Amino acid sequence: MGTQLRTLNHVTSIGKVRMRLIKITGLAFLVTAFVTQAWPQAHAAFFSPAYLTTKQERELGKKLLLFVKKHHVLIEDPSIVNYVNRIGQQIVAQLPSTPFDFHFYILKEDVYNAFAAPAGHVFINSGLLAAMESEEELAGILAHEIAHVLCRHISKQIERQKKIGLATLAGVLTGIFLGGSATAAGAITTSSIAAGQSLSLKYSRENEAEADQVGLKYLTKAGYGGEGLLKILQKIRAKQWFGPEDIPSYLSTHPAIDTRMAYLDTWIQTHPEGAKSVRPLDPTGFRKVHTKLIALYGDAGAAQSTFDSQLRKNPEDALAYYGKGLVFERDGKKEEAVENLKRALQLRPLDADIVRDLGKTYFHMGNYASALKTLNGALAFSPKDPEGWFLLGRAQMEMGDLQGALDSFKTLVNTAPDYLPGTYYLGETYGKLGNLGEAHYHLGIYYKERGRFKNAKFHLNRALNLLAKDTERRLTIEKALKELSGAQGHDHNEKSAW
Repeated sequence: MGTQLRTLNHVTSIGKVRMRLIKITGLAFLVTAFVTQAWPQAHAAFFSPAYLTTKQERELGKKLLLFVKKHHVLIEDPSIVNYVNRIGQQIVAQLPSTPFDFHFYILKEDVYNAFAAPAGHVFINSGLLAAMESEEELAGILAHEIAHVLCRHISKQIERQKKIGLATLAGVLTGIFLGGSATAAGAITTSSIAAGQSLSLKYSRENEAEADQVGLKYLTKAGYGGEGLLKILQKIRAKQWFGPEDIPSYLSTHPAIDTRMAYLDTWIQTHPEGAKSVRPLDPTGFRKVHTKLIALYGDAGAAQSTFDSQLRKNPEDALAYYGKGLVFERDGKKEEAVENLKRALQLRPLDADIVRDLGKTYFHMGNYASALKTLNGALAFSPKDPEGWFLLGRAQMEMGDLQGALDSFKTLVNTAPDYLPGTYYLGETYGKLGNLGEAHYHLGIYYKERGRFKNAKFHLNRALNLLAKDTERRLTIEKALKELSGAQGHDHNEKSAW
């Protein structure tokens, strides 16, 4: 992250770059970054500071999310994503009326970081989530990021400038706060040079203090204690070693961590009633999600060592067997995966997640009959599980039961529309059944949500021609095409699926 920020600062010297520092009461943010933007409005010629309107902030949030999807890997595992969202929404439920809907995402990045983007998009890196040991720690970080959105700390510091679009701003914000791939950094550099202008953005210590204070208010209203936030900040601080290259990304984007920890420690000492959680916690639920995260998205060798160590301490640890099974399945060792998942089920026979992942292993082995039986069992325990319906539909397709697959994917899309693989395979199934209008429609929606606009336009235009007589569907397609018409320069050169 430090190298990337130095690269970004260097780029601003190329061409005619206008740099203006925003002064904030208190000590300056550790890292000064640049962001650029302009609004196509009559008053764009004026360069006086102006806060983003909520409408503008929503639009910026949409574009930033598209940029993240282009250049970063988001973990889409429903059991992990839904868990994080559930914890976040428990805190959001305590807020006063807000113009934004909050959404929580997990980036597949090992470094410790979290970031609240404009309009309620909150990102947490898998590395930071993996470092946590409790639901309380996760709730503490999410409460802090939610408070940044509620206080509108980013949008309040953005000034209007000419000839610089939201796409550039979204890209630069992504690079500054989320870091990531060389592709992302290159895209940011290119757009910034082309813009020819820039604007500095920085948080102050006061911003961070306010986010902690506001976050604690709603964290405790949700029944969580403040100790969780302090513990995870201590872990982040302990990650810093000797040089700037070793500074965790979180320390670069969230300044004054020592001051924050001192404040939190004092607050806990003076508010003993708010130190510990009073709401019922589910340590097994957190540990199961944590197990799946490190087994499937962390280093496989390290994960295997972790689970072996847990089993040495407790040979009857069902979730350690579950984790080992997931690692074996990930490594293609299907028989070993089945053995460990069955052992986990002996210890937790009614655990729908373990049953589903056993069915998933059977599916990957090509044992579709066993997969169907096992997945139906998992859905009997957990009838709203998106991955269960998805895998069931896939198994039905492989068995030649296209109508059954269609029904499964319809159920999935109706109950979990954000689980995009379901939308894709619903389109595929319609195509195999000869309903090309619905096939193109769902593939178009899939590519639109993925930010792959050329493919989306192709499929939606085909669907519009094929479904012209369906008034409701036609209006839906026309609305989707209108939303795509403003998309600029965010597409990959991908071949159509049809």
